[in-house]
Amino acid sequence: MGSGTAVQSDAPAQSDVPAQSDAPAQSGSITPTPPRKVRDLRWFLTRARIWTRRGLILILRVSRLVTIGVRQIRPGMRFLWRSILRRWRRSLEFRTVLTTLLLAVTSFAIVGAYLSNQIANNLFQERLAQAESESRYNVKQVQDTFDGAQVTDQSSVITLVYDTLTAVEGRGSVIQRRYVFEAAPEQTKPRNRWVESRASDQLTIRVIPPDLRKAVQEGGKQQFWAPTQFPVGNEDRPGIAVGNKVTFNGTVYELYLIYDLNTAQQTLDEIQNVLWAGGAALVLMIGAIAWYVTRNVVSPVSHAAVVSEKLAAGQLQERMVVKGEDEVARLGASFNHMAASLQEQITQLATLSQMQQRFVSDVSHELRTPLTTVRMAAEVLFDARDEFDPMNKRSAELLYYQVERFQSLLSDLLEISRFDAGAAVLDAEPQDIFQVVAQVMEGAAPVAEEYGSEVRLNARQKSIIVEMDSRRIERILRNLLLNALEHGEGKPVHISVAANHDAVAVSVRDHGIGMSQAEAARVFDRFWRADPARARTTGGSGLGLSIAAEDTKLHNGWLQAWGRKGSGSNFRLTLPLRQGETIAKSPLQLEPADIEFPGSASERQVLVLGTESSSTGPASPGKNDEATAKDLEAGDKS
Repeated sequence: MGSGTAVQSDAPAQSDVPAQSDAPAQSGSITPTPPRKVRDLRWFLTRARIWTRRGLILILRVSRLVTIGVRQIRPGMRFLWRSILRRWRRSLEFRTVLTTLLLAVTSFAIVGAYLSNQIANNLFQERLAQAESESRYNVKQVQDTFDGAQVTDQSSVITLVYDTLTAVEGRGSVIQRRYVFEAAPEQTKPRNRWVESRASDQLTIRVIPPDLRKAVQEGGKQQFWAPTQFPVGNEDRPGIAVGNKVTFNGTVYELYLIYDLNTAQQTLDEIQNVLWAGGAALVLMIGAIAWYVTRNVVSPVSHAAVVSEKLAAGQLQERMVVKGEDEVARLGASFNHMAASLQEQITQLATLSQMQQRFVSDVSHELRTPLTTVRMAAEVLFDARDEFDPMNKRSAELLYYQVERFQSLLSDLLEISRFDAGAAVLDAEPQDIFQVVAQVMEGAAPVAEEYGSEVRLNARQKSIIVEMDSRRIERILRNLLLNALEHGEGKPVHISVAANHDAVAVSVRDHGIGMSQAEAARVFDRFWRADPARARTTGGSGLGLSIAAEDTKLHNGWLQAWGRKGSGSNFRLTLPLRQGETIAKSPLQLEPADIEFPGSASERQVLVLGTESSSTGPASPGKNDEATAKDLEAGDKS
């Protein structure tokens, strides 16, 4: 049966004959059986639905596996990228070696591509010149053979063309060149054209580029070439097609000689493999050299960094290992000399500090007994001052108050000595901070009345439970409030309380003389005063804010100050709600916005202490809130 032919049978199609059922009809009725064609269609539709459903299930499962794989790979890739970035930022050695490798790879890629391109061009040009030279010679031989041929019958013509083209092909152990012999189109009345086309190795005219054929057909006796690909077995090989025109028995033919470039391509591939292999080996060698050199340079620096960290941590005996006499060795020796000098000075300062602390502690303890005696005598004189003359009465009063102040100063010195000695212990327990604030405000009510200032509490919550040492927090707030009353010049003082998910903040805001930024930075120093000529009317010792700062450190909290000349100052205490946690953000801003809280007045809790009211309970909501809000606005503007 030939190819492309169809065989048609005269027998009737079996599928067109209705199938008869051999089973007898039941119940006296005859059920018609559907034709086989209809049954085959139903079976095909059923199977198609089943396979479609199975295909969808398979697609869903594959997509689910791909999604799971991506979800599992993505965190790993993200972790790898972050690790590389972290290593890049923290390691000078890694950064230097990686940069050297990247630059080396880029340089070798550029040089290798350039060399490969030049070698390929040179090989191609050399093979092209050889192909053009051989083609001219072989085409001349073919034309001479065709011109001298004395054949008149068809078989002789075919034999002559075959033998001539086979000689051009140069067939031997290896085919040197291949040919395509094709009669030129659109020739009028050719004589004895018994050969239309011939080609070697089952090639066809299709392997010749159309541009080359057009150039040969229009170019007369000129020779043209073009790169091409032609099949050899199961592969396509690169080649050069050289085209010319020849005539035979009055017929014009196109003769194309195809030169195989597979050997040149293999040579080029081997050269490229050698280049890339050599480049990879050279890059690895450069990377190893860069790592070795960088390690020798960076290792002493890394060692110096480690020793510096240990020195900063208090291990003053650490020193660098010095080897050789080069620049790094001199750097290590200088570093060790500097460390020894620092150790000596720090040891002297630490010894002096310990002696000072011990002296203050010893003097404070020794002064308590005589101070108690002097205080008892001062109290006796103070109680009997009405029996004295005016001069002695005033002397008794001064003695009493100065002894009280001296005793307060002595207590603060003892507390500071405990902080310096590291003997201060935090006794934290859960407690409502509003109770502490209320106790502080109640204790400061006489001072507020003396200065004519109102103390106002602003808060949105009614209860905030904090793990704290209530005695120390009360001392902090009392210091802040008394300082605000002393420097508030009789204007209202605002206490604001707010909390978020991990911290609570209490701010004490006055509208008095204020302070500059430089003064706010030094306000927690011991015995520091912004105006040394200003008298301490509340009997302070100059250590209250320093002790408050130390108490705040024990709670792992923040104590910050803000001030502006003529606009007052604001002190903010921020504490973690639970001990051991860190504070990310304070619930209150340090620079005050004149005590403006979001929300309506009914959501605020306001407590006012001063000349007009000494109540310590929260104000009832309703009309009183509106009045209180107006009082707040008036106080902020004053």
